[in-house]
Amino acid sequence: MTLDFDKGGGRVIVVTRDARTGALLMVAHADREAISRTEATGEMHYTSRTRGLWRKGETSGNTQKVVRLTADCDSDAVLADVVPAGPACHDGTVSCFREAGEASGAFARLDAVVQSRAQSGDEKSYTRKLLADRNLRLKKLGEEMAELVTACADGDRERVMEEAADVVYHLTVALRALGLGLTDVASALDRRAR
Repeated sequence: MTLDFDKGGGRVIVVTRDARTGALLMVAHADREAISRTEATGEMHYTSRTRGLWRKGETSGNTQKVVRLTADCDSDAVLADVVPAGPACHDGTVSCFREAGEASGAFARLDAVVQSRAQSGDEKSYTRKLLADRNLRLKKLGEEMAELVTACADGDRERVMEEAADVVYHLTVALRALGLGLTDVASALDRRAR
C-alpha cells in the first residue's frame, strides 16, 4: 500500500470500522511508523499530536486486530477494517460516532449475552432451556417469525419493532446452538456485499 504522507504533514487520516458489522468506530491519524507497526504486528497503531505513536488498547486492552488496510484514491487516507476487542472510544462506547455504533453495539451485546448463558450452568435460564431443546427452540423461532409477519401486515410499527427484537433474540439462540453467532451472519453479509 502506497501512501502520501506529505499531504498531511507526515500523517494520513485513518478511518477505522468494524470488519464484522461495518460500524464506523473512530477516525485518527497515523504517520509512516504507525502504519509500519500496524502492518508488522497486525494490530492498529496510531499517531496523536499529544501522545505520539500509540498502539490501540495498550492501556485499555481494547485492541483492534487488522483485517485489511485500504488506501483511498488520493493515497492520503486509510480505511482500516478491524476486529475490535472492546469499545473503540475513550469514553467506553462502541464507536466515537454515537449513531454508527448503537445498532451494532446492541447486536454485539445480545450475541455476548447469549454466548455467556450458553456457557453458564444456570438451568433456570430461558436461553439455556432453548439451547437444550431443539424442538422448543425451532418452535419459538417460528412463532416469533409469524408474529412479526402479522405485525408487519397490520402496519403496527411499535409491535413490529418488538416482534423483530424477539426474532433476533431467538435467531441468535438458534445460531448459538450450532456454534455460530451474529458476527458469522455479519461476515456472510459482508461477503455478499463484495
